[in-house]
Amino acid sequence: MQSLNKHIIVTGGAGFIGSHVVEYLLKNNYHVTVVDNYDSFYPKETKQKNLSAVFNHPNFIFHELDIVDAKAIDMLLTETYHAIIHLAAKAGVRPSIENPIAYQQTNVTGTQNLLEFARKKSIQQFVYASSSSVYGINRNIPWVESDGLLNPISPYASTKISGELLGHVYSHLYDIRFIGLRFFTVFGPRQRPDLAIHAFCKKILNNETIPFFGDGNTQRDYTYVDDIVKGIIGALNYDKTNYEIINLGNSHAVSLAELVNTLETVLEKKAIINKLPEQPGDVPITFSNISKAKDLLNYTPTTSLKDGVIRFKEWLVSQ
Repeated sequence: MQSLNKHIIVTGGAGFIGSHVVEYLLKNNYHVTVVDNYDSFYPKETKQKNLSAVFNHPNFIFHELDIVDAKAIDMLLTETYHAIIHLAAKAGVRPSIENPIAYQQTNVTGTQNLLEFARKKSIQQFVYASSSSVYGINRNIPWVESDGLLNPISPYASTKISGELLGHVYSHLYDIRFIGLRFFTVFGPRQRPDLAIHAFCKKILNNETIPFFGDGNTQRDYTYVDDIVKGIIGALNYDKTNYEIINLGNSHAVSLAELVNTLETVLEKKAIINKLPEQPGDVPITFSNISKAKDLLNYTPTTSLKDGVIRFKEWLVSQ
């Protein structure tokens, strides 16, 4: 998809990943409309700051809008659009256990509303942010998209599977190209404050204890945000088939203990550990097979955990 005069809707564009996607699109001459409801999961001011560098860009439009409100979507989004990059969602495994209904409304009904909008507006390209959490507890590692064994263990994960399946319906019935991207633990500048790397760095720098769940052997496939953005843009430009589900990870599982060691090295400070039991809804490992992303999207992550943490630290101390 060439950028010349192309107009892209980015839902959740004021968030961590979304704001990086928006910056990339504007730098590459796309027109961008951001839809974001400033969900109170973390402060509105943080999200506004995420977009502060682009808010006055001539090719940028912002709508404070909840994707659950189908009438508002139809009323406010009146231009001609070429694609939707749907990143908006209620995020987080643990909060979804406490409030599953809200997650169902935003992540499933909201996605349905956007697919219906795409159908009515004849928008042919729909890029959807799914999650590695859909795999649940699956010992067939590294996880590959063709493995039909999805064992979600949180409401959040189940809503992300629902979004993938809704996409298949609209792709089949209405010829919308739907590319679902399963993100694996994204980190980098502007990362949500509740996520481990952000929360741990702040606590280590402030001499506070960090929560250390379990024995430190849980593993995550940490993926730097710039690599994720490249994958999203690859999906935006993909035009070979009408429905694909694709892992976007780093294909390298890092233990919690190794993560803390890396943070200590980069921050040049020892962490104060508060050992806690395993959390319900957390899976023991996430580990991506990214062969499909390489083949279809020319996706090759280039940022190591340590290099990414160095960049994150530089951003954090500049705030």
